[in-house]
Amino acid sequence: MSELVLENRRLPTGSIGKLANGYWGMICFILTEAALFIYLQFAYYYHAVQPHQGPWPPEGIPSMRMALPNTILLLASSFVVWWGEHGTKHGRRSHQLLGLGIGFLMGAVFLGVQGLEWQNKTFGLTSGAYASLFFTVTGFHMAHVVVGLFLLLAVTVWSFLGYFGPARSAYVSIAAIYWHFVDAVWITVFFTLYLTPRLGLLWAAP
Repeated sequence: MSELVLENRRLPTGSIGKLANGYWGMICFILTEAALFIYLQFAYYYHAVQPHQGPWPPEGIPSMRMALPNTILLLASSFVVWWGEHGTKHGRRSHQLLGLGIGFLMGAVFLGVQGLEWQNKTFGLTSGAYASLFFTVTGFHMAHVVVGLFLLLAVTVWSFLGYFGPARSAYVSIAAIYWHFVDAVWITVFFTLYLTPRLGLLWAAP
């Protein structure tokens, strides 16, 4: 069966209609989710600049022992997913499958390491304003990573089954756009929670 025939097979989820509809739908969704993270991080900065009896963060500067490698891993996954998307558009099936599949695995590892970091924290969700904000911001991001992983898994499986190729790559591109959004949001979260105390932009323990 030729690749062209495979690309004409009907997806189990049906059709998204015109190409532009799928892109614009995802972009509009991303804009609403970006607003959510703006509000959450605004709450963090608002609390950070209020008068405190002690330093901010109360537990001192957050460790980057796991956070920094995890950040590099997530950013690298964006390039891998882009490589897979590029392979889809140019008919390179091996690149398509490897890029999407490895990108999914890298995202899953990121999620696991983030969970380990949660377990290693000396504070809990109700320990104070900082703790609540830390777990809320990172928790919402983890939820978005989970959604992104489901999207990557779906397009990876459907790619393996032969649904996507040069004549039908929009679905892969839309999933990739969301994954790039997840990575971009983490850059802002990482800067807010891990770098601002080190840069002296907010009050932190020496």
